[in-house]
Amino acid sequence: MKKDFPVYDICTLSEFKQDDILISRFAPYLDTHKNLYLPHKHNFYHLVLFTEGSGSHAIDFHTFKVNPFQIYFMIPGQVHSWAFKGSVDGYVINFSVSFFQSLLLKPDYLDQFPFFSGLAEQGVIEVPAELHDYFTNLFEQIIAENETPQRMAIDMVKALMLQVFITTGRLCLDNQPQHVTPYNYTLLRNFQKLIEQNFTHLKLPKNYAELLYITPNHLNALCNDVMGMPAGEMIRNRIALEAKRLLVNMSLTIAEIADKLNFADNSYFTKFFKKQAGLTPEEFRKKALNNI
Repeated sequence: MKKDFPVYDICTLSEFKQDDILISRFAPYLDTHKNLYLPHKHNFYHLVLFTEGSGSHAIDFHTFKVNPFQIYFMIPGQVHSWAFKGSVDGYVINFSVSFFQSLLLKPDYLDQFPFFSGLAEQGVIEVPAELHDYFTNLFEQIIAENETPQRMAIDMVKALMLQVFITTGRLCLDNQPQHVTPYNYTLLRNFQKLIEQNFTHLKLPKNYAELLYITPNHLNALCNDVMGMPAGEMIRNRIALEAKRLLVNMSLTIAEIADKLNFADNSYFTKFFKKQAGLTPEEFRKKALNNI
C-alpha cells in the first residue's frame, strides 16, 4: 500500500477553525489531533511556543531537542513530526499565507525575518530567560483576543503577532556576526529568496549573482562569511531538500522527481542526491517511509 505524508490546511483542523487563523493552547490542540505526531506538511505558516515538555521535533529531516521556552517557526511546505516525552504545553498559531495581506502594504513583509527563510536550523529559537514573561504575556493576550473577541479583535491579534515576530527577529539579528552590515544581510536574504523562487532551473551561483547585480566572487564571499558555506552549496542544499520532500510522495517515481527538478536524466539525479544526502533516492525513500 502506498503511503504519502499528509498535507493539512487550516480547514482540516476544524475544531479550531476561524477564517485564516488557528489559535490554541498546545496541549488541547495536540490531544485533539494525535495524527500530528506523524510526519506531515502544512500549507500554512506554523508557530509553536513551548512552555513545558521535552522530546524531539523533526523539521525537514533535521531533529531538534524540545525545551521549554523554545519557539518554532515553519513556512508552508516543510515536513515535520513530533516525538514528545511526557506532557507538553505552550501555544500554537497557524495562519494562512494571505493572513497579513489586508493589514500590510508589503506582501513580502514576513520574508525579512530569518526564521521564515524555510531553513530548519533558522526556525528554532531559544527564548532567553529575561523574555519568558514577555512572550508568555503576548501569547496570553492573543489567546484572550481569540476566545473573547472584541471589536477589531483580528487586527489586535495581527498586531500582537507582529510583536512576536519583531522581538524574535531582533534576537536573531543579535546573534548575527557583528561585522555583517545591514546591506550584506539584506543581500543574503535576497539571495535566499531567489533560490526559493528559482532553484529548479537556476543551479549556478553566477545565475544568482547576475540577478543580484554583484559578481560571483562577491556572492561566494558573502555566503562563506555569514553562512559558513559557498553560494553553490546553499543552492545544492535547497535542491536536495526539495528532492527529499518529493521522495516521501509515493505517487511520484524517481524519474518524475528528477524531471521536476530539471535533471538531465535519472542517473545524474541519483549521483547528485547520493553526494548530498549520503543515500540513493531509493534508499532515502525506503528509510523515510518506514518511519511513517
